Amino acid sequence: MDDAYEEKRHWRRGFFSGILTVAFIAAAGLLVYTVLNLGSAGFRTAENSGSASVGSSQVEQKTERLKALIDQYYLDDVDESAMVEGMYAGMLNGLGDPYTVYYTEEEFNALMESTSGEYKGIGALMSQNIETGIITITRPFEGCPAQQAGIIAGDIITKVNGQDVGSMELSEVVAMIKGEAGTTVDITVYRDREELDFTVERADIQVPTVNSKMLDDKIGYIYVMEFDEVTADQFHDALEDLKSQGMEQLVIDLRDNPGGSLDTVIQMLDEILPEGLLVYTEDKYGNREEATSDAENYLSLPMTVLVNGNSASASEIFAGAVKDYHWATLVGTTTYGKGIVQRIFDLGDGTAAKITISKYYTPAGNNIHGIGIEPDVEVEIPTEAYDDGVVTEDEDAQLQKALELLRSGQVTAGEVQQ
Repeated sequence: MDDAYEEKRHWRRGFFSGILTVAFIAAAGLLVYTVLNLGSAGFRTAENSGSASVGSSQVEQKTERLKALIDQYYLDDVDESAMVEGMYAGMLNGLGDPYTVYYTEEEFNALMESTSGEYKGIGALMSQNIETGIITITRPFEGCPAQQAGIIAGDIITKVNGQDVGSMELSEVVAMIKGEAGTTVDITVYRDREELDFTVERADIQVPTVNSKMLDDKIGYIYVMEFDEVTADQFHDALEDLKSQGMEQLVIDLRDNPGGSLDTVIQMLDEILPEGLLVYTEDKYGNREEATSDAENYLSLPMTVLVNGNSASASEIFAGAVKDYHWATLVGTTTYGKGIVQRIFDLGDGTAAKITISKYYTPAGNNIHGIGIEPDVEVEIPTEAYDDGVVTEDEDAQLQKALELLRSGQVTAGEVQQ
């Protein structure tokens, strides 16, 4: 069995079992990584004191009244900073859009780190069983400090720097393990009925968001975990490596990929598709922005793309473009259905707001929000395949169907329209 597939199916386990939360995996989203800085000059308050709009005197009076009630009657001590942060968060939450959110300074820093694909730590993917609280090493990244120290997949973390982590949340343990490059962290794990101690030197880590492998019959396989800033270069390197091995056909696996950077998916599509429109966005004023592919590079060979209900946002831009161009055959199940774009606004004090700013459309003019993209060939993975929490390559009906379509000649290379 190939290593890339083995890594992918372990990572996907959390989605199918429903009991794992995984570090470093973002919620479905499509971000424009232009962080706009808005100081106080970027805001204007409402002047109409007769309405209950944000910034009106009526709202200010009610806020003061609530504050007075809290001061006089609330039983416990009050963290005023947390209360104010909650007020800001509630303002955006009131829009009813799950993708428009407020970030505290700590949350904003974590967001920017996770979307960059780079951080300082030991280089390992960790998961937590929400029923037992057990935190497990899902995968140490190849060549990174965790692997070099001897930590392996399946190790259960029991202590960090001598402190028991049995009652901690995954985010707390991750924060303890991360740190400046060159510093060390002591990690105790439980393996084969014994505890093992490791001292791991932290380093600058680039998350491997792309895995690839050459399968039989010169079929290349590329799994894309998410669309981070580092993903386009990793995807390019994977393509070049497979080409050097004589790749004649290709499977691109976008299953359980929650999305990421709009710029990244555009760069990746530019490597695949011929000259033309890739995606366009429209804001509430009708302003349209287009992203196009040039004529310099494209990949014309029989290709399948695997998708499922957890393929979202940037994954759907990729799938929608190759489908509209008839450049690849989509195999799997209907995608998530997120057809909107968010932008991050730096509020000037370390906090930020992520706000939905536009809808996006596939080259054929389809907005898939709330609908998703239907595959060309629908294939479900039988529920019983997940009985042990792991789907083997042979049990993966979607992958097997994609390979069957390629090997039988039912999928042909895309042709440039003249």
